[in-house]
Amino acid sequence: MAERVEGKWIKCFVETFQSCRVREGDVVAILSETQSRQVLVDLSELALLQLGARVFHVRLPTPPLEDPVPMRSTGATPAVQGIVPVIKALASSSLVVDVTVEGMLHAPELPAILEGGSRLFMISNEHPEILERCMPNPALRPTIDLGMKMLSEAGTMRVASDAGTDLIINVTDAPGRGGAGYLDEGDKVGYWPAGLCLCFPKAKTTNGTVVLDRGDVNLTFKRYLETPITLTFDDDFVVNIVGDGLDAELMREYYAAFDQNAYAVSHVGWGMNPAARWDSLAMFDKDQINGTELRALAGSFLLSTGANEFAGRFTRGHFDLPMRNCSIWLDERQIIEKGVLMPPLAFS
Repeated sequence: MAERVEGKWIKCFVETFQSCRVREGDVVAILSETQSRQVLVDLSELALLQLGARVFHVRLPTPPLEDPVPMRSTGATPAVQGIVPVIKALASSSLVVDVTVEGMLHAPELPAILEGGSRLFMISNEHPEILERCMPNPALRPTIDLGMKMLSEAGTMRVASDAGTDLIINVTDAPGRGGAGYLDEGDKVGYWPAGLCLCFPKAKTTNGTVVLDRGDVNLTFKRYLETPITLTFDDDFVVNIVGDGLDAELMREYYAAFDQNAYAVSHVGWGMNPAARWDSLAMFDKDQINGTELRALAGSFLLSTGANEFAGRFTRGHFDLPMRNCSIWLDERQIIEKGVLMPPLAFS
């Protein structure tokens, strides 16, 4: 599939930036790096100019590798490298359009950019066809807001499955994040594709067993699992990885490349986006897809391990693991039944 500017994709980007409340005269920074997907940079510029925004580019060299293994799906680009003039330039804009390879969602420079008064909108490193199919949907926002309210009021999340998952998470006062793929009034951070509810559990809150079943997804590897993997969690940390297949062996090897914090829970949540497709990963080459839409697969459970600043843990290692066919309860209220959203969170 060619990656070139198409009129239909300019239209998609214009509509998305309109949803993000970009107005004529707004000063907008496009943040990219030398390994960025150039078509996303070009589409962002053309769409913003159509809206009358005053656009400038911040383009940085992709820095040298610092890790012993390839890094994927971290949400924390190293491109900014703490360079103060870069941070000041981004913070002085009304909006930062983030088209770096890994994104700024978990980057250490993000708080300073936001404190300067800017907002950040990350466009995931996907082929534009994926973004076209997963356009931001304002109609999802009320349901996602309701889900976030229910999560914020809950004390416990329980996740179970016929495959053997039985996980208990204390979500009391756990910072949450939800989004429908655009920046609404008052939002500081958004990303596209989106459509999920999640939280960052505090320290010593997660215990139990997770069985990653055949057909679940390891997004760091951009790979469907073909054999089950059983993870045992003890006070947030994976203490045992059981599985006879290649999938378990790959996971053990990758975890072992990092420090102990890579084994701990980063965030947990569930997907809300009916436009997201479980089978989409099979339709693209690995260099064409970042897999963000699978995090938002309606009715899925998203388990992620790695950095969690709210639990005081920092690490470069990260796994995003969308799981199908799980049931989820918030306290005594069931919100998902075997991978299907239940009212009032079911989107019609």
